[in-house]
Amino acid sequence: MNKKGKILLIDDNEDVLFALNALLLPYVEKIKVSTNPEKIEHFLQTHQPDIIFLDMNFREDVVSGKEGFDWLEKILQIDPKAIVIFMTAYADTEKAVQAIKSGATDFISKPWEKEKLLATLFSALKLKESQNEIEHLKVQIESLSDSAGFPEIIGESESMQEVFSIVEKLAETDANVLILGENGTGKDLIARAIHQHSSRANHVFINIDLGTIPETLFESELFGYEKGAFTDAKKDKAGRMEIASGGTLFLDEIGNLSLPMQAKLLTAIEKKQISRLGANATIPINVRYITATNKDLYEAVENAEFRQDLLYRINTIEIHIPPLRERGNDIILLAEHFLQKFSRKYKKDTEKLSYEAKTKLMSYGWQGNVRELQNVMERAVVLSNEKTLKAENIVLQTKEGKKKKEIEFLNLEELEQMAINKAMKQCSGNMNEAAKLLGITRYALYRKINK
Repeated sequence: MNKKGKILLIDDNEDVLFALNALLLPYVEKIKVSTNPEKIEHFLQTHQPDIIFLDMNFREDVVSGKEGFDWLEKILQIDPKAIVIFMTAYADTEKAVQAIKSGATDFISKPWEKEKLLATLFSALKLKESQNEIEHLKVQIESLSDSAGFPEIIGESESMQEVFSIVEKLAETDANVLILGENGTGKDLIARAIHQHSSRANHVFINIDLGTIPETLFESELFGYEKGAFTDAKKDKAGRMEIASGGTLFLDEIGNLSLPMQAKLLTAIEKKQISRLGANATIPINVRYITATNKDLYEAVENAEFRQDLLYRINTIEIHIPPLRERGNDIILLAEHFLQKFSRKYKKDTEKLSYEAKTKLMSYGWQGNVRELQNVMERAVVLSNEKTLKAENIVLQTKEGKKKKEIEFLNLEELEQMAINKAMKQCSGNMNEAAKLLGITRYALYRKINK
């Protein structure tokens, strides 16, 4: 049998402790016992039990259970997530209800039935395992966030100052936020800024790219599942929404959700609860939703591609992130920021941009926005060995740019040949139509083709 879990048994009756120890030892890793509840704090620190079996009455002829409730309160002050199972020889329904309301996980009466006691133990161990998994995932996510850092959002333009102003105002609210903007504008950074300025800043921030989750995995990823819910469900798994409870859930690319997925998400948001796959019980969640998309959701609503009721739920506040090409001198501020960042990363001596390099950056369209600028600056720093980046160090690789470059080096004869080929292709080889399209006679077109 695979033993797991550490148990702490607290009871003033040594015979009870002996019997419990003998009964539970074959099923758990380690057991500590004590007749003195004053040692609870010591055992919590040294033994770090997963489950605590706590007697409700420690003085002879006392049946109120008050002592047990007092010790439960102290335990939960030390460890709010402690799993405590009350034990008493004077069980009644009212006391059991009070125990659960006070924070106990379960309640068993003495003398106990072996099967019921073991079922209570296994259920508590399962709950502890689920708690540990959630905490582990939270630590993983938070450590990833910390290691990635939170880059300063740079921008002095009027449009970005408006964005910053909205983020500051949102600090006093828990309203759901919809962030709109083109790809690469930094919607995820704004989402993190909102979280870090909110009352939930000390809680977890979960980022989900909905565009990458297949519809078949949507429910298991967001809501989690119970062991045995499907073929590969070897153990219970908490979903992202459950893990995010107490913190912020950032749903990126929400415009990519199918209508069935939108319906399931809407239900969870409205009811503030989720149900794991394969489970009957519901789990309450307390989540602040921040969503983002580069799509026009209002047009999608008109085209019956996005639910209007879901849009109303997620867009209490809307933030529009301007594209980089509309942010003026922010282009240079960001370029200089990336220059310093990558110079440190690659141990380069590159310090500044030349006037010509700045002019080239300012005159470019930046269809890929800040993300594209970052890639361009990283490439420029890697390939440069000079202290000042020049215009020729700034390589703008786009389809549009390549076409322009090709056209710049074509002579007149080559341009004419390209125009004829394009016209003939567009007119499916019809000479009369191609000649009209080119603005010449059919005879002239024949002559040029022969030439």
